[in-house]
Amino acid sequence: MKNIMLLFLVLMVCCSSSEGDQYGQDNHVPPLDADTKDDGIKDFPDFFYGADLSYVNEMLDCGAVFKDNANLTKDPYTIFSEAGTNLVRVRLWHNPEWTNYSDVQDVKKTISRARDEGMAVLLDFHYSDTWADPAKQIIPEAWKSELHNKEALGELLYQYTYEVLQNLKNEDLLPEMVQVGNEINPMILQEKELKPMDWHRNAYLINKGIQAVRDISLETEQEIGVMLHIAQPENALWWFEQANNNGITDYDWIGLSYYPLWSDYQLNNVGDAFKKLITTYKKRLMVVETAYPFTMVNNDPANNILDENALISGYPATEQGQLDYLNSLQSIIENAGGEGLVYWEPAWVSTGCSTLWGQGSHWDNATLFDHDNRAHLGMTFYNAALK
Repeated sequence: MKNIMLLFLVLMVCCSSSEGDQYGQDNHVPPLDADTKDDGIKDFPDFFYGADLSYVNEMLDCGAVFKDNANLTKDPYTIFSEAGTNLVRVRLWHNPEWTNYSDVQDVKKTISRARDEGMAVLLDFHYSDTWADPAKQIIPEAWKSELHNKEALGELLYQYTYEVLQNLKNEDLLPEMVQVGNEINPMILQEKELKPMDWHRNAYLINKGIQAVRDISLETEQEIGVMLHIAQPENALWWFEQANNNGITDYDWIGLSYYPLWSDYQLNNVGDAFKKLITTYKKRLMVVETAYPFTMVNNDPANNILDENALISGYPATEQGQLDYLNSLQSIIENAGGEGLVYWEPAWVSTGCSTLWGQGSHWDNATLFDHDNRAHLGMTFYNAALK
């Protein structure tokens, strides 16, 4: 989330196909379909109505109390499930020593609680100790010695991906989908200062991550959809073309971040980009990050990221305006042939805890809960999944 991370800072004052894709089509695991089932999980739907709940465990530890739209105090995972949410997205950092969250143990808790509520899971590997986005793809500290050794770095990435998934499998927590990287517009696994794209290196590394997911799928006989995630549709158009030309082809899902504030596409034409990506690459497509403000009121000392510049004509900063935005975008995605929409951090409410950038939430005006932590009208977006 390049723009989100940049604004956070403001708030503080490949190889060829034969080399990279080492497993042929005989070893390819088919993507998920509507008939696929897994114990404890609802039947996979025609459309995924998702929520990124990566902050929820931390919010609960910080004392947040969530209420449903009837003002009844409930576990937030239950609130989302009862509303109709059928997919939970969760991020994973490699070794985030600066926080106790978004590590493997925290991810296990999220997956377990999502599973208890019958929701599928999309696991988002950041391949970094901190936020990875178009502005930064910082190599984990433990891997820095191999920064310039493509083969050794690829083996580290493979083993880490494989071992995390094997660990999850051992506790019956394998996710239904995996992102190999987060907003990987630039080359992955770099230092703080981004260098120009080296597709020989980049494709090799990405394909090693994909290979790890495929190997776990084969060994466990459980399908895991592979997703590649790019920020903003206009960037996906050139990125997937170059990726395809450099041997990155063995994936199931195109994942996108779409925030109209930071995109060249608006609601009236973004469907064109979705349709072009789907028809060109014959992959499934999901918007895995979006959001919209329901108010311009700031509820805590942390300034909000989505300000008046985020508003679209006809979609005011109200609960109804937020809901209308989500319903419109969902319809656009589905009409273009896409199969999912994930709201980014709809439960990142105000608490007394602090982020890297200040005390409170920089997203409290864009959640699906009002400032009393009661689910508001925006939460009814998920109701369509119940029909």
